[in-house]
Amino acid sequence: MPKKSAKTSKRTSTRKAAAAPSKNAATAESQLAEYRRKRDFSRTAEPAGGKAHAAKKLAFVIQKHAASHLHYDLRLELDGVMKSWAVPKGPSLDPTVKRLAMQVEDHPIEYNTFEGTIPKGEYGGGTVMLWDRGTYTYGGSDPTVDPVEGLRRGYQKGDFKFVLHGKRLQGSWVLVRTRRDDKGRAQWLLIKHRDEYAGEGSDVTAEHLTSVATRRTMEEIADGRSRVWHSNRTEGVDSGEEKRSAASTKSGNTQPALTSAYQRLMARRSR
Repeated sequence: MPKKSAKTSKRTSTRKAAAAPSKNAATAESQLAEYRRKRDFSRTAEPAGGKAHAAKKLAFVIQKHAASHLHYDLRLELDGVMKSWAVPKGPSLDPTVKRLAMQVEDHPIEYNTFEGTIPKGEYGGGTVMLWDRGTYTYGGSDPTVDPVEGLRRGYQKGDFKFVLHGKRLQGSWVLVRTRRDDKGRAQWLLIKHRDEYAGEGSDVTAEHLTSVATRRTMEEIADGRSRVWHSNRTEGVDSGEEKRSAASTKSGNTQPALTSAYQRLMARRSR
């Protein structure tokens, strides 16, 4: 049987690489099925997803979410979606602390810039703050494995090691899958590894009470009536800051904006 030439092998490799985005797109579509099933997009302005393209570096985001119960949503990009966990007590820099992390449905990459209010009565209704964001990398110990493949294997195995490069959280972490609850949802533990970014006895969620994007408090975000999140209002807005309602401007009703500005000023003075 004749051997393949180097030139032929290179063309085959190129064709496989070119096909990868389509494969990932198809995977993302199937992984977002549950996210879409839970939402009525004729009633909520949350994104259906599928339009964002993966960047060269994998993204992560942590959103502080005051829904029925206050919690923190950890999201890690993998295969075209944001793998997501609800962490009731939020992350901890203390390696001796193991934080429960309940896996929830995958979210679209477009969700990464979301800061605002989901209307009451809708799924996940409440105030959402962009608490931290950045990129992340493979945190395993095998230097020969492809980094993304290493992340996939760790996730599938339930020993998901990664390194965060965020504004507030950095260093080595691990998500360890423990069991599934009576509804079949996977339960994990979020643990900080011992490194130069660890801090025993620290409380990073108490130290940072404002948005990493807009520096607003949860109260200020909730008070921003024109900042109820709509996917068609986030494009071209710097640092995730939503545009103010044009209707309010045309009516000449500037009192809500002045009140919000006053509250922001008083909040800054009280810090």
